[in-house]
Amino acid sequence: MVPSGRLSGMNLSLLGYACLAAWAFILLGRGFFWLARDRDDRDAPPAPARWPSVAAVVPARDEADVIDASISSLLAQDYPGPFRVILVDDDSSDGTAAVARAAAERLGVGGRLEVLAGAPLPGGWTGKLWAMSQGVARAEAGPDRPDYLWLTDADIAHRPDHLRSLAARAEAGRYALTSVMVELHCETLPERLLIPAFVHFFQLVYPFALVNDPKSRVAGAAGGCMLARREALDAAGGVAAIRASLIDDCAMGEVMKRQGPIWLGLTRRAHSIRPYASIGAVGRMVSRSAYAQLDYSPLLLAGTLAGLALTFIAPPLIAVFGSGGGQIAAAGALLAMAGSYQPILAFYRRSPLWGLAMPLIGLLYAWFTLESAIQVARGGGGQWKGRAQALARTA
Repeated sequence: MVPSGRLSGMNLSLLGYACLAAWAFILLGRGFFWLARDRDDRDAPPAPARWPSVAAVVPARDEADVIDASISSLLAQDYPGPFRVILVDDDSSDGTAAVARAAAERLGVGGRLEVLAGAPLPGGWTGKLWAMSQGVARAEAGPDRPDYLWLTDADIAHRPDHLRSLAARAEAGRYALTSVMVELHCETLPERLLIPAFVHFFQLVYPFALVNDPKSRVAGAAGGCMLARREALDAAGGVAAIRASLIDDCAMGEVMKRQGPIWLGLTRRAHSIRPYASIGAVGRMVSRSAYAQLDYSPLLLAGTLAGLALTFIAPPLIAVFGSGGGQIAAAGALLAMAGSYQPILAFYRRSPLWGLAMPLIGLLYAWFTLESAIQVARGGGGQWKGRAQALARTA
């Protein structure tokens, strides 16, 4: 009979090896996502012979605090082709539309901006997608239908050369969808702890190299900035094809990849101007859609939490309290964990020492995921701008 203490030690050793095996798969089996090599400042495409026409569509609801900077950056684009901006005001109560108009007048380009008052939200739609669909319909209504639709959020500011870069890449690759993960706000202590990890985990779930491979079934996009070929979007069924999706960007990537190749990468040509002052604020951003990512499945939730425990929580515990080969394996998992985090930390210009916080970060993201499921169970899932949007999928 094997003594219980020895059996416990054997189990702990096996768990240590399992941790290392999990990290080996993460490092080698997910398109080397952690290297963060897919960026728009590498392999810049040439300028097209003819610059395509573009209409930017900006859905906005109560964004008065950020809309000036966002709209101003769009109207200041150094773009050689035809370009206009449509802001869809989704029943704002804070004067969002007035602030946007004032920005256009201040820049002397009032004619380039159109502000559209959004219609009431119908059942079966999320608020952002309903506003976006109205902006797309407006852009396509006249005789000068744009070649591309630039779908961008109201809390994103763009460098003047951003549209030029997006259009050149889209034309060179004949992409149905070209999107970039904008540089998120990362100044406060909670942001430094959690924001680079958000991008790191996003790349783990949607490895950019696989998204960009036409032969791969992996599809995704970054909703803050997407340049969609109009004909491809129409062929995909328009925004209505994803009308109830909480994770609308990745749903858009999936339907657009059926129409042709897509491209997703990191950028510093655009950045989020919405700060997160606390861990709770970041947590609310994550939990708004985390359970939707798991298709509202308790089984997938349990599997995800178990996976996070194996990859982030177990390694430091076994490395401290284990023994023998299992302890060494767990220490190897810790090194892999911290090492894989370095490229995205470098992109965000943060200290490599943040890699030591990965076990804590993993624990916090596990809690955010569980909290997302709890919110849905309480009838408040997908809460954003006063709407419980998880309910749209069943409306």
